[in-house]
Amino acid sequence: MERVVTVERKTGETAITLTLNLDGSGRCDLDCPIGFFAHMLTAFCKHGLFDLSGSLSGDLEVDQHHLIEDTGITLGQAFDRALGTRAGIFRAGNFLYPMDETLARAAVDFGGRPFLVFESGISGIPLVSGGDPAASFQTDTVEDFWQGFVSGAKCNLHLDILRGRSDHHKIEALFKAAARAIRNAVARDERLGSAIPSTKGTLTQ
Repeated sequence: MERVVTVERKTGETAITLTLNLDGSGRCDLDCPIGFFAHMLTAFCKHGLFDLSGSLSGDLEVDQHHLIEDTGITLGQAFDRALGTRAGIFRAGNFLYPMDETLARAAVDFGGRPFLVFESGISGIPLVSGGDPAASFQTDTVEDFWQGFVSGAKCNLHLDILRGRSDHHKIEALFKAAARAIRNAVARDERLGSAIPSTKGTLTQ
């Protein structure tokens, strides 16, 4: 069965449409107005082998928080809907991702209970692209994105930076580690067949 869904979120602050294919080839075709955020989503798709397309828009004249958090919520909802009952998946996954001086760790469980542990050591100082303050990225929104994701996906996610210096490397390593851990968790387990990977018999209640 194809695991492809489209999710829309429209509020007074944002308008987001995402189409997700869990079993893709890593293509990312998003209309995203924040350059660094687009780069992170592209890396997430490439390392997770997820296909993601759609458009993101929001009240950037206020700040980047609403758009980035709402994108996390919408992407999480897409994963939740694409996984359905969670039948036949590995359910949990983890990954250590090195990026130069940085080492990131991600562990995820699609067990139906949203919870985020985020220990990144990110400074909160915006990243500036090409010396243009208008092209800066608000690094404090990274935690907001992943908080939105776990609430939408109903998953338990731990993201940690074990060592590192560059905020750019820390953020990118976290996105790549998360993608690899999630990829392992949502993969189909041939030994499990169509069973639910839980002693409760359900992961949606």
